[in-house]
Amino acid sequence: MLFESHNYAFDFNKHGSWIIRNFAASMKEKNQGVATLLAFTLLPLSGFATDIYIPSLPTMAAEMNVSSIQVQLTLSLFLISYGISQLFIGSVLDSFGRYKVCLVSLVIFALASLVIAATHNIYLIYLMRIIHGLTVGAIIVAKRAYFVDVFSGDKLKHYLSLFSIIWSTGPIVAPFIGGYLQSAFGWESNFYFLAAMAFVLVILELIYSGETIVHFTEFNFRKIVNIYTNMITTASFSLGIIMLGLAYCMVMIYNMTGPFIIEHHLHLTPVVAGYSSLVLGFAWMVGGFIGKATINRPFFKRLVVNLALQLLFVGIMMVSVHFISNLYSMIFFAFIIHVGAGYTFNNYFTYCLGKFPKNAGIAGGLTGGITYVIVSFLSYGVVNVVPAKDESNLSYSYLILIVLSIGIMFAISRIRNKEAGPV
Repeated sequence: MLFESHNYAFDFNKHGSWIIRNFAASMKEKNQGVATLLAFTLLPLSGFATDIYIPSLPTMAAEMNVSSIQVQLTLSLFLISYGISQLFIGSVLDSFGRYKVCLVSLVIFALASLVIAATHNIYLIYLMRIIHGLTVGAIIVAKRAYFVDVFSGDKLKHYLSLFSIIWSTGPIVAPFIGGYLQSAFGWESNFYFLAAMAFVLVILELIYSGETIVHFTEFNFRKIVNIYTNMITTASFSLGIIMLGLAYCMVMIYNMTGPFIIEHHLHLTPVVAGYSSLVLGFAWMVGGFIGKATINRPFFKRLVVNLALQLLFVGIMMVSVHFISNLYSMIFFAFIIHVGAGYTFNNYFTYCLGKFPKNAGIAGGLTGGITYVIVSFLSYGVVNVVPAKDESNLSYSYLILIVLSIGIMFAISRIRNKEAGPV
C-alpha cells in the first residue's frame, strides 16, 4: 500500500512497518564543500545558544528582579530539552531524512530568539529556552549524521575527531561577542544576534545544502526500541557517554558561576567575564587538539594520565586560594582543568559517534542527548550545593566532578577487556 505526499512516499508493508522513501532533492555533488562547511558552522550552535549570554546573567537577574538561581535555570532548561530532543530525534532523522527537519528547526529557533529578546518575563523565557533546546538538538544531530552519510573510513574518523574542536569555537567566540553586546546594547541584543545568525544560515542551507541520507530506516517502533536498547546496554558506549557528561559539566559549572564570581565577588565588568569565558573556551579547544594529536596512543592509559593531572591541579587550586585569590589565579587553574575536560570529551565523543555507523542518527542523538541530560541535572545540582561565591567554591565543584570521573574510569577499566574496541 503506497501513499504519496509532497516529497515523501509512505509504504505500509505486510510486516506492519512504515517504509519512508524520500523524493526530495539530494545535495548536489558540486555543493558538497560548501555544505560541509555549513555543517561545521552549525555544530557550535549549542555553544552559541548557551555562552553568548553568559556575561549577561547578572544583568538579566537584576533587570527582571529575579535571583541568580532563576536566571541560571534558563541554562539548565535549555540543556535538559536539548538532551531530551537528541534522545528521540535520531530515529526521526534516520527515517525521514535530515534536511527539512534541520531547516524547520532553524526557523523556529530564530523566532524563539526574537521572543526572548522582546520579553522580560522569566517564565516565557523558560518556555522559549525549552524550544531552543528542542530545535538545536534536531539541528546538531542532523549535522552530525551528515558526516556519516557523506564520508567513510579515515576521512570520516578525521572529521569526527574535529567535532569537539569545531564545537569549542562557540564557547570561545560567543561570550566574547556577548560581553560587548551586553555593554553596548543590553542583554536583549544577544538574542537578536542569535535570530539573525539563524536566518542567514537558513538562506545558505536553502541554496547549498540538500538531503544526504543514503539508507532510510523503517519507522518500526519495536525495531527502533531494539536499536536503542542495544546501544544503551553496550557498557563501553554508556560509560563513555557518562564521561562526556562529566567532562562538559566542568565547563557548564564555570558558565553558571564564573560571571557571578567575576562581576559580584571580584567587581569586574561583563566584558571581563566575556574575555574570561573566551580564554576557557580556547582551553577546551586545546584539549581537543591534544586529543586529536594523540588519537593513536593507548586509549585507557592516556585518559588515566589526563585525570591524574586534573586531580593534581585542582588540589593545588584548593590550597592556593588561601594565599592568592584573584581573576588570574582562577582563570589559570580553570584553564588547565578545562584543557583536561576538552581532552576527555574529544576522545570519548569520537569513540561513541563511530561505534554504530549504520544508525548514525540514533547513535549521535543518544550520545548528545544523554550527555546533556547528565550535564543539566548534575551542573544545576552542584551549583545549588556549592553556590557561585568565590574561587574556593569553584575548586570544590571541579573536585566533585573529577572524583566522579575517576570512579567511572575505574568501572571502564573493569570491562575494557570484555568488549572489543579501544576501551
